[in-house]
Formats: sequence, C-alpha cells, structure tokens
Amino acid sequence: MTPPRLLGGLPRRQWLPLLTAGIVVVVIALISVVLSPQTAWGPRSEHAAKVGSKAIPSATRPTTPAKPGQVKPATYACPQYSGIDTPNPLPRLYEDTFQWSVHPAYQVGNGKGDINWRSNPYNQPSWYMWLHSLRWLGQGIEAARAGDKKAMARVTTIIHDWVNDNPYDWKGDVGAHEATMHRTNVLICTRQAILSGLKVKMLPAAYAWLDQSLLDHARFMEINWGGEGNHGTDESIAMFGIGCTLGRESYKTLAERRLARAITVSIDAQGATNEQSTGYAIFNYTLWGRAIKALQECGADPSPTIKARRAGLANFIAMATDSFGKLHQLGDSERLKTPTLFPGTPMEYAGTLGAKGRPPAERIAIYDAGYIFGRTGWGQQRPFAQESTYSIRFGPARTLHGHDDHMSITYTSHGREILVDGGHAGYQVDKWRSWAKSESAHNVMSSPLMAGRATETKLVRSDIKPTSEFYELSDTPGPGMSRKRSVLVLKDPDLIVALDRATSEQDQEFQTQWHLPIGQQVTVSSPTTTVAMNPADKVKTVLLQIPYQAALPADATKVTRGQEDPVQGWHYPSTNTKQPASTVSFNRNGKSATVLSVIVPADYQAAVSYKTRTTGSTVFVDLTVGKLRTTVAVQADGTISRVK
Repeated sequence: MTPPRLLGGLPRRQWLPLLTAGIVVVVIALISVVLSPQTAWGPRSEHAAKVGSKAIPSATRPTTPAKPGQVKPATYACPQYSGIDTPNPLPRLYEDTFQWSVHPAYQVGNGKGDINWRSNPYNQPSWYMWLHSLRWLGQGIEAARAGDKKAMARVTTIIHDWVNDNPYDWKGDVGAHEATMHRTNVLICTRQAILSGLKVKMLPAAYAWLDQSLLDHARFMEINWGGEGNHGTDESIAMFGIGCTLGRESYKTLAERRLARAITVSIDAQGATNEQSTGYAIFNYTLWGRAIKALQECGADPSPTIKARRAGLANFIAMATDSFGKLHQLGDSERLKTPTLFPGTPMEYAGTLGAKGRPPAERIAIYDAGYIFGRTGWGQQRPFAQESTYSIRFGPARTLHGHDDHMSITYTSHGREILVDGGHAGYQVDKWRSWAKSESAHNVMSSPLMAGRATETKLVRSDIKPTSEFYELSDTPGPGMSRKRSVLVLKDPDLIVALDRATSEQDQEFQTQWHLPIGQQVTVSSPTTTVAMNPADKVKTVLLQIPYQAALPADATKVTRGQEDPVQGWHYPSTNTKQPASTVSFNRNGKSATVLSVIVPADYQAAVSYKTRTTGSTVFVDLTVGKLRTTVAVQADGTISRVK
C-alpha cells in the first residue's frame, strides 16, 4: 500500500506516517455527537473470521512496570450510552416505554419490567437492535449509580428479563445478535452502578446472574466475531472490557490480538477507512480512540500501528471536509460536520473553518481506497467558505457501507452546495435504500444494465497543476460494457468539465446524472443550457451540455424531482429526512454514448456562455463566466486540459 498522493501544485513528495505524541481520550458519548445512532449500525456485511488457525500478532506492547507506590488499578470505564438514553428518562423506564430516533415512544413492557423483546412496531431493524442494546436504560443506570434504589430495581429487573427471555445462544435473533457488544457495555455499566449505588466492593450474590451473562456475552463474541470491520472492533473492545472487569486474562489477550488484526484492515496505511463511507470514517476514529483508552486503562499499551493509523485517519477526515466544515456525503453517511473536539489534529482546522489549528499540508489527496479529495485552498487566500471543494470516487468494488458511486462527483463552490450525493436512506430494505445505494442516486453516467453491479473502477491518469486538476477513470460496469470519465476541475473560474463515454453490446438508455441540492428550481433554457437556483439565493448553477462528436438528440435533457416510481429526484441529508431535489439527466440511446458536461457555479447576474472550435481531432471550448474567460481542450483520447 503506497502513501496517499498528496498534491497541490507542488511536486509529489513522500507522505510520512503521522505519529501523534499525545493521547486523545475519546469516550463513546462522542459518537452521538458526530454520528447519529441510526448510522452506527446496519446489516452485518463482514465475514466472521476464525481465530486460532494462524498466529495473530499482539495489539499491545509489554506494559512498562509501574514504579513502587504508583500502581494504578486496572479499570474499564463505562462508555456511556451514545445518547440513546436521552429521550428515555426515568418516568418512561418505570412505564417500560422505549423511544428511539424520530419514532414515537412505545410501551414495550407491562409496566413492571416484563418486556416483549420481539416488539418492533415500526418495522425498523435499527429500532429493534437498539431496543436489544439496553442503552436506553442509561439514565436509570446512572441514577442507580448515585444510590437510587428504585431505579436500580427497575433497570436490573429489565436487564434480568432480557437475560431470561434471550438465553444463550441468541444468534438466531438478528437484533439481539447485532446488539451484543453494545449490550455488553451496558451490563458492565450496570455492574459498576450496583457496586457504587450499594457502596460495596464485591457484587452481591443476588446479582450473580449478571456476571454469568457477561461471560455468556464474551463466549458469544468469541465464537461469532464480526471480523476486521467496525462491528468486530466494537466487539473486541467489549470483550476486553469483560476480561478487565472479571479478571479473565484469556479474553483480554484474545481481544488484543483481534484489535491488532483489525487495525491493519479497518484503516489502511494511507489513513483511509475500509468502510467506503465518510460517516463511518468518523465513527472509526472515535471507535479506535475508545480502543486506545480501554487498553491503557486496563494496563495494556496500544501498539504504534494503532496510534499511527488513527492519526492518518484524522488527516483523511480533514481532507474529506468541504467548505462548510462538513464531510462530502459518501456511502452510508449523513450530512455530518467534521468533529472539532480533537485539538491538535487536522480535523480541528477543518471543523472550525480554519479558526483553530493547522490545515493539512496539501490541498489534494488521492487514496488507493478510492477517494480523490480536492479544494482550491484552505482559506488562506479566500474565506474558507468561499473555497471550492470536490470529491471523486473510484477504487475497489462496493462493500460494507459503500454505494455504487464510482466516478461520482460532489462539489461545493461560491459558498454553496453545487452537486450532492443522493444520501443515506437508512437500513430498511426497501425501494428507498435500493435507490440511495444505486448509480441513479449519484453523479455518474448510468444505464439499466449497470444497476446493482459492484464494479471496480481504476484511476487511469491524473495531472495536477496550480489552477487545474485532470483525472481519467475507467471501468467495466457490466458484461460487454465499458465506461470512462474524464474530469477537469478549474480554479478562477471555478468549474468542472466532465467527459463521459460508454459502449455496450446492446442498445440501451444512457444518462449522465447531476443531483442538485434541496430547494433548487431548474429551468431548461435551451438544449445545451440548464440553470438551477434557489429563488432566495444569489448564486446559480449553470449545467452546460456541449455537443461533442454528434448533435444532441431531441430528448437530451430531462429534469426529475420527487419521483417515486421509479425513484428519482430526492436527497437524504439524514436517514430520517427525505426531500425532493432536482436531478438533471443528459440522455443518449444506442450502443454507445458520449456526453460532455460543464458544471458552472456563478453569481446569479453573471453571464455564462461557451463557443467551440475544432483543430484536427481536438475540440476547444471557450468559456465565459461573468468577467472571467478560460479555454479548455478536449482531445480524442479523452484528455481534457486548460489552455488559458
């Protein structure tokens, strides 16, 4: 794995692994700040891995012996409840009522702690999983910790009811299965609350079932490891917590080995996440912060690899941040703000819009995992929010929390969102999630025969210059098909030129789709010009479809907004928010298609126009954006370059 290609009008240089000198202490409560609970879980896609078939390196270095008189007791801190306890105060717990996300509170029990664990009134897999996580009991557990005997009785009654109604092994129940690591932490928090609330050092015999359940949970995770993804890492931390809490060294050692194995897959040597989701990049950053904290507090020393790769991920997240301090919405990701709670990391600068910290050294990064992140700058020459930023996807085929978004572009400019991703529709298996994951929800050239095919896409070429960046991507999105996209990103004027080419053995419909932000009104001014703008705004987006190699067909442009069958013209800024948003499609029919698009953000009063001229096989496009003029050359082999 090579370092990310970090560029910015300068010669390429080797990227040195980022080794942090300090230790960032991250608690799980931060997850509710940077990643809402509904995005923290989806259907398991990692393959279970067997441990013991080969040697697994240790995740820790030998602990430095403590000096006499400085021995710190080994502990595993209660990681709290990810905010799921917030809408579930004590009065609701006494009513056996559970609330999660936007769904109304629902009484899941008889009011005496006897819960119907098969309840799922909203047919939501995430709702059901968080019910089984027991995190909704958090306020009651903390009240018990403070000595509230009534609260202690209610939460232990509910937890004991879960143990009785869901005997080992609960693998056949997907909600109970997926919630195992979360529930483990709740059991540990409850154990600590009992000791504190009763002011005792040993768990009373009446609660022996609690320790037995912890051992059952450890055994379950030992046998049903979720692998090297975030599920497996969360499980390893929870297993380590059981080993630390109950003094079971075998579970601590197994958890350490699994963490060592997971870190090299979860975060690659360049700092990119394996989840194919920018939202999960933040989740993994906090997750590995928890791992570091858990290991250190229970006497283990996290390896340099864990620290270095987590530091690399911090830089990845900063590079993935747009001009609003939010992440480009890629994969199963909500429209998330980059966390600013990590001082000393590049995320601090990106998340505060340049107000604090230091930016990454470069303005463009190319990751082998399939990400290009670029920007006109970091706010030094322009106000931070006025910088243009973009993302382009390529790389390995869709997996885990990825979408069919290869070749897709997201773009911000002029202090506005210009091109957006369709977003994250949640994990309910329905037409909305199918659409949000598909090519149709992304800024790509697509066709019906491409639908649902996980495709590897290669970055064939790149050429970085001070005021322009060129990329060429290529893949085979279906049998007998080929697809190429050339992209030129300009600065002054800020705009994007995209040349899409596709061939197929069968006649079909091809569409180059451009997804626009919520609130844009779209006008097709001519066969070549479409204008999108929020009526209350002073920035417009002009989408040019320039005839290239052939005249435009009569149906060359189509605008779709809020269509349900088939689904098109929507945006999910969060899993619980779906709004109509216009999609502009440039259309072709046949066995081949070529579409030359120019995306131009501009002041609403600025004149935007183009002229073309041909010299040999090269087409020159003279573009005018207000008072700025530029010329780009489009060559027959797909090369696009800035002439002036």
